Amino acid sequence: MALITSGKTSKSIALTIFLMSVGSALASNQLRNEAHESQPTQYTILTHSPEQHIQHFGASDAWSMQFLGLWPEKQQEQIADWLFSTENDAQGKPKGIGLSIWRFNLGAGSEEQGDSAQIQPGTRTQCFLNADGTYDWNKQAGQRRFLKLAKQRGVPYLLAFCNSAPVFYTQNELATNTGRGGTINLKKDCYDKFGKFIATSLKGIEEHDGIHFDYISPINEPDGHWNWLGPKQEGSPATNREFAKVAKEVSKALVKNKMNTEILINESSDYRCLLGTHETDWQRGYEINSFFTKDSTQTYLGNVKQVMPLIGAHSYWTNTPIPYMREIRMKVREACQQKGIKFWQTEICIMGNDEEIGGGTPYDFSMKTALYVARVIHHDLVYANAESWSWWRAVGGDYRDGLIRVYSKDGWKSGWAVDSKLMWALGNYSRFIRPGAQRFDISTCSPEGKLVEEGYNDPYGVMCSAYKNTDGKWGIVAINYAEDVKPVNFRFDNQEQKNWEMYRTSDVSAESLAPVGESKGFTLLAPRSITTFVQK
Repeated sequence: MALITSGKTSKSIALTIFLMSVGSALASNQLRNEAHESQPTQYTILTHSPEQHIQHFGASDAWSMQFLGLWPEKQQEQIADWLFSTENDAQGKPKGIGLSIWRFNLGAGSEEQGDSAQIQPGTRTQCFLNADGTYDWNKQAGQRRFLKLAKQRGVPYLLAFCNSAPVFYTQNELATNTGRGGTINLKKDCYDKFGKFIATSLKGIEEHDGIHFDYISPINEPDGHWNWLGPKQEGSPATNREFAKVAKEVSKALVKNKMNTEILINESSDYRCLLGTHETDWQRGYEINSFFTKDSTQTYLGNVKQVMPLIGAHSYWTNTPIPYMREIRMKVREACQQKGIKFWQTEICIMGNDEEIGGGTPYDFSMKTALYVARVIHHDLVYANAESWSWWRAVGGDYRDGLIRVYSKDGWKSGWAVDSKLMWALGNYSRFIRPGAQRFDISTCSPEGKLVEEGYNDPYGVMCSAYKNTDGKWGIVAINYAEDVKPVNFRFDNQEQKNWEMYRTSDVSAESLAPVGESKGFTLLAPRSITTFVQK
């Protein structure tokens, strides 16, 4: 872990670094000594068996960046480096996790309403739109600061998402739903106004900040069943018909303004709503069929301009039990393939049902949460064929919804930040599996030479996946969930020999995406670790 703070002497810092290095070196030496006594499991990358392309890995600015973007510049720069940097320090360690997509929460105006918003303090958002129809481009300053920091560090993709329409357009004049069940909190005569607001806001940010949005998600979690009574968070449900109507109006507004921003649908709150219904009725379920079946005339979006041929959903609630995690993702994959569309996993954090690691509180800096999430990433990529994968909040408080933990004693006017093993674990993917990479299947043989069906997916042992980046170089991510060392050997079916640099995140304090040596394919995976093999 690293801490944004002052007051440490250079001598104490040097001593800390030295002790961490010694610990890491001792652990590496132990692994090398044990290597001579072990027979490896063979993992063969099947170069003739390509799977999906990986577009990006990301996180969102909700709700912290509105505050952190106003903190001292030094603190902003450190947080931005952790999240966005693709550079290495003098010792060859990555400065950050190199996120390749950044989600921007386009606000609805609950912050201006204060306590009358019925929204929890700290989760309220400003809105560019004023009650008189004018726009104030000084709003959302902290969030826009991090948009710039992301772009400065080379983040290639930006996505804006709405939790609610502006409060001036909602039926209850709030950014949270009250008393409407699963129907949209939007006045009947404001669908086109909402579309215009989205286009105007994105165009305004581009004109004032030089920041272009690649994607817009007009309604986040329209099928959500947990958040619509307040006082909680901004949000609005919507039936599939209502969502389709919004998407069409957003399309019209983008086309009218000659904007090439693409529309992401529909950021479902639960995989089960993609395939059927879950704690709701048919009007907010069966979403893949509803939006991509041509004879669903009122909801079909496959012919709407700038609507991408893909569907987004959130990986909450479906990560236990382990067999079900695999099963539901394979069903999502199959359903998308039947309709000829792609799939993005666009949001997840730890929730109360993740009892294996103790639920959402308190915040956990250790490998316990990091490994659990890495297992989810693996299943989303390998079984759901997700082309994009994003965590929920980049920065949060005492809940397992942030990659970075922040502290404040003055109502978020100032504070300090601490990184986590969770953040660096995501970096094992995001830093090295870059936009446009393609995943390839893997076959597995036991040390005795027997073929192991789906041997690359032992949820309590080794899980691994292989990728080829657009520069032609390969990367392998290997998770060792077990408490013991796992000897492995990676090779290719075409007999090509590769030399690998290894980066590991583990329980060893110094190993947070740390370079841990080189390999020709054979190595020992440290207990409770994530190792990325990067072709030299």
